[in-house]
This record gives sequence, structure tokens and C-alpha cells, in this order.
Amino acid sequence: MVLSSCLFSFGQKYAYINSEYILSNMSEYKEAQAELNRLAVLWQKEIEAKFSAIDSMYKRYQVESITMPEQIKISREEAIIAEEKAAKDLQKKRFGQDGDLFKKREELVKPIQDRVISTVNDYAKEKGYAFVFDAAGDMTIIYADPKWDINSQILQKLGVSVNDDLDD
Repeated sequence: MVLSSCLFSFGQKYAYINSEYILSNMSEYKEAQAELNRLAVLWQKEIEAKFSAIDSMYKRYQVESITMPEQIKISREEAIIAEEKAAKDLQKKRFGQDGDLFKKREELVKPIQDRVISTVNDYAKEKGYAFVFDAAGDMTIIYADPKWDINSQILQKLGVSVNDDLDD
């Protein structure tokens, strides 16, 4: 029984992909990444402008506070604190976990990733692979025989042509 299970496991086919390589060769993924980068820069500038305005408010307050009545000092301090909180809230809204950038990434990139996964699944079933590993990310593969690399076949099924002679 042990011998037959060993023989069965040797008969299984394995393959691997590098999802980062596949995605980096897809124009729609590059476009999605460019849009995400554009939004990140835009939103970062928006946040930096708010913090710069707060810094100006604080510097103005420091200069003027010497001659200010106590009640006005308190109200100006509260306004600066409120602006600072609003800027931090905006930063969290834009870049925090489940923030605008995360949601936009889900909207733009997830359908592309789902398409790649679906294509890999279909290809693996078609070719009879027991396992397909992803060499990108956390999974460490110390050695991978190139004959089991199916990146090109997945890109072909996705309708993406690749010229390996060109570096991006």
C-alpha cells in the first residue's frame, strides 16, 4: 500500500508560474498600476497640502499668541487640532486599510488577477497538473526545473504576446 501511494505521487504532474511576471506582461495590469500610482500621487499631494496649511496655521499662531487673549488662544489651538485630526482622518481614508487606494486596487487589479487564476486553473485541468505553484511572493522554491514553467502558456492563453528579449 505504501509502495502504491509512493508510485501514485511520482505520477502526479507539477508546474509553477510567477504571477508577478505574468501580470507585468499584461498591458491591462500595467494600465491599472499606472492609474493607482496616479491616484496615490494625487492623494498624497492633497494630504501634504493639508499638513502644510496646518503647519502655517501653527507658525502664525505661535507668532500671534504672545498678544492674544486667552480665549482666542484656546479657540485657535482647538482649530489647529481639529485641522490636524481632519488631515490624519483623510490620510487614513485614502491610504489606510480598506481605504480608497485599497478599494481602487480591488476594483482595478482583482478582476485581472481573477482572470489569471481562472486561466491557470483551466490550463492545469487541461494538462492534468496535480499542483501549480506560484514562485512569486511568500512561497520559496529553491529549485524549479524550467520544463515545468508554464508562464508562457498562461500568457498565451490570456492572449498576451511577450518578447523576452526586451527588458521593461
